Amino acid sequence: MKRIVILGSGFAALTAIRQLREQRVDADITVVSPRNELVYLPSLIWLPSGEKTGDDLRIPLAGFFERMRVRWHQGSVRQVLDGGRRVVTDNGELANDVLIAATGGRYLRKLPGIEHALTPCEGIASAEAIRDRLATMDGGTIAIGFASNPNEPGAVRGGPMFEFLFGIDTLLRRQGRRDRFKLVFFNPSREPGQRLGPSAVKKMLERMRTLGIETHLGHKPVRFEADKVVTEGGEFAADLILFMPGLTGPAWLDDSELPRSDGGFVAADEHCRARGLEHVYVAGDIGSYPGPDWMAKQAHQADLQAEAVARNIAAELLGKPANHGFKTELTCIVDTLDSGLLIYRSQSRTFTSPHSRMFHWLKRKFEDRYLKAYR
Repeated sequence: MKRIVILGSGFAALTAIRQLREQRVDADITVVSPRNELVYLPSLIWLPSGEKTGDDLRIPLAGFFERMRVRWHQGSVRQVLDGGRRVVTDNGELANDVLIAATGGRYLRKLPGIEHALTPCEGIASAEAIRDRLATMDGGTIAIGFASNPNEPGAVRGGPMFEFLFGIDTLLRRQGRRDRFKLVFFNPSREPGQRLGPSAVKKMLERMRTLGIETHLGHKPVRFEADKVVTEGGEFAADLILFMPGLTGPAWLDDSELPRSDGGFVAADEHCRARGLEHVYVAGDIGSYPGPDWMAKQAHQADLQAEAVARNIAAELLGKPANHGFKTELTCIVDTLDSGLLIYRSQSRTFTSPHSRMFHWLKRKFEDRYLKAYR
């Protein structure tokens, strides 16, 4: 029986497991991750308002692994060697016949003073810290922004920062204390969020103006201090800074034998194979893939890549051509706690909806539907 080792237990890894079994791949599958749980990151935006708690977003995976006939290896990856055939963890080594790298990326925390900022999508603890800080503030300036990887501009996750911005505005209005706060959105680009499409950018900037949210655009951040944001175009006071840095690959790649992109990710081809290696596949944020410059680092795209990986492995094990590609598609709802903006982009179409309360509830329902497979 072939041995498949999957690194990670996030969106791409779990979708790969489901798709492999749906493709009737009868292989010995081992998942390597520190915890056998999924943290549903898209719903971190609802933690500051109390609409969700951390426990709501932690999905135990023991039952799912048992149903999928998957062995869980508790540990963190340290190295991948021998052309992908050997995985070194802090809890032993694993050999494999097929490897799927799907551990996700990490944030570039190189900006001086970044310890003064909270990075919301780092996990539940960061989102809860935002909730707790907001609860103790009587007023002041809240600065919210994001940046990209200078060596790979597509390695950015800006959508959630728009959601935290608009969600905090809605929360403060609900609490009747919005007038005591100044919200400032900052970004190196004059038109932030271009990967979402020009129409989406226009609508979000218009909404900022309507809500009285100030902007500081077109200036690269230089550093953060305890009470200010300093950019190449000036500085402004800030009592709370929320900042999403650009993404790069995980640190363990530095000591591994996997091909790298300019931005530090695993270099993959159009079939989600690690370039130059056999039987090594890549899915999700850990990879750098060929495609349009608006291709997003998001869960939906990770799922599409994982589906292609599973189809290719199934074909490979049957001795058939493993030439399945993945669809490039961006779809998201920018939530504001009481409404949402639906954004869709593909190779042939770009669409941005009007703001509607329906999309807030649609996003809530999608979470329930998505997680049903793992509960």
